[in-house]
Amino acid sequence: MRVSVDQHKCIASGQCVLRVPEVFDQREEDGIVVLLNDNPPAELREAASQAAAICPAWAITVTES
Repeated sequence: MRVSVDQHKCIASGQCVLRVPEVFDQREEDGIVVLLNDNPPAELREAASQAAAICPAWAITVTES
């Protein structure tokens, strides 16, 4: 699994960070998503997929490798 983010699409809602803080964070100055781990371990993959699904801006992409 690979996770990527488009910071230009992000609206800083923080839903991804609330869902899986081991994979996502937010910049202090504006709340835009920061990707911490583009290849999360197996136990976080479902949560990362859910974070992508609930992102209101569709700024997170998950692809299976």
